Amino acid sequence: MHSDQPPTYSLKEGKRPNILFVISDDQSYPHASVYGEDWLKTPAFDRVAREGVLFTQAYTASPGCSPSRAAILTGLNCWQLEDAGTHASAFPAKFTVFPDVLEELGYHVGFTQKGWGPGNWEISGRKRNPAGNPYQEKRLQAPTTGIVSNDYAANFVDFLADRASEQPFCFWFGAAEPHRDFEAGSGLASGKDPLAVNVPAFLPDTPEIRSDLLDYALEIEWYDHHLGRMLAHLDSIGELDNTLIIVTADNGMAFPRAKATMYEHGIHVPLAIRWGQWAKPGRILDHLVSLIDVAPTILEAAMGEAYAAYAQENPVEGKSMVALLGGDRTENAVDVDRPVFSSRERHSSSRWNNLGYPQRAMRKGNLLYIRNFAPARWPAGAPQKFLDAGTLGPEHGGYHDIDGCPTLDFLIDNRDHPTYGTYFQLAVAKRPEEELFDLTSDPFCLNNLATQKSYEATLAEVRDEMETYLRRTGDPRVTGNGEIFETYIRYSPIREFPEPDWLNQPESIDLKSN
Repeated sequence: MHSDQPPTYSLKEGKRPNILFVISDDQSYPHASVYGEDWLKTPAFDRVAREGVLFTQAYTASPGCSPSRAAILTGLNCWQLEDAGTHASAFPAKFTVFPDVLEELGYHVGFTQKGWGPGNWEISGRKRNPAGNPYQEKRLQAPTTGIVSNDYAANFVDFLADRASEQPFCFWFGAAEPHRDFEAGSGLASGKDPLAVNVPAFLPDTPEIRSDLLDYALEIEWYDHHLGRMLAHLDSIGELDNTLIIVTADNGMAFPRAKATMYEHGIHVPLAIRWGQWAKPGRILDHLVSLIDVAPTILEAAMGEAYAAYAQENPVEGKSMVALLGGDRTENAVDVDRPVFSSRERHSSSRWNNLGYPQRAMRKGNLLYIRNFAPARWPAGAPQKFLDAGTLGPEHGGYHDIDGCPTLDFLIDNRDHPTYGTYFQLAVAKRPEEELFDLTSDPFCLNNLATQKSYEATLAEVRDEMETYLRRTGDPRVTGNGEIFETYIRYSPIREFPEPDWLNQPESIDLKSN
């Protein structure tokens, strides 16, 4: 064996590694300072990246928290997870989650704040949240009204105190930040410079938007502070280097044309992984990886040589990144040319009859291909809803697939503005059946190449490749039973909307009968 070949991962020479899985709520790539975004400071994330591996092309399985987290826990695509593949529904117990497997291996498992959710895990017969046992007791005085009072790091210390001597652990740190609501103006009040903000090109560059982005940055920094405390505690008890630390986000930032969309800022997320001497430190990898790769990575780390047999008996679509983390760029690692996929069904209650907005996306090379299965529907939600009194609300009082925020308010208020009105349409207007973007020249997904004749052959190629994958993995949207996603019960509040104008079109025939 040549000396420059990567080692083979094995448990024979050591004990099982601990697992610290850290997931923020609604954070887009590249919003961490190690990626060059100096308008927010993330020293803990940067440390994990510096002492481990930083990924630049990590994609979530869904642009919404509940289905994304289910995919992370199982290693399966959202369309393979039945109810759990949509938002605020159930999580069938037949789907194995990695904390349960680790517990069977002798791990102490727990989580703080947000595990899997929102949704109803009890209805499926599960005895606890799929992320593990809750550790929520330690509280503190939150610095803003938008930040929760959970003392994440103190609850992590409590969790560790409960484990047996030498027992390996798996802890899920599910930050509530930077999920909406933010305390308006909190970023500016903290002393942040609005001129330093990098405003995404799909949003107007105005003081209101810059301030909203600073509020978002402040919440990222808060959760990062707790991660720093956790790293320091692991270091102090001698467990840091024997802990596989994975830091990422469930989906993109809660701004228009980001969260709950298939565009880059909806599905492209930060990812850094530290793992003692195994994850060769200081590397920046541009491999396309999916968050469905998290579960197989954790299980191989915990099982070592036994993982191959386990994976054969319990197949998933995610691929372990253990070899890649160890420095292997051969066929044993995640293939650099492998495409990754994302999906969306129902997000919020945003349309008549609780309908979703079904989408599938494939990222391959520099291309992002999106298929919109119901283009007659409003992608950000219907513009108008019924009020509690049963009367029809204002004309632009809907769009509930965008979290309520000052940025959305600005776009609605300026929808007829000669410049800002364009951004409003980017956020809420109906979309074609297919979209194709070259992310090298168009990182903000503003120029749809699917309509250009020069891309006809490319479009046909990516369309066929995604269709083949969806059929192989049993996606109901292409196998003839896509309406099943509309039947899954939503356990969060449901809004009422007027009947849409497309009900008499062919798409509505089966939907109206549900």
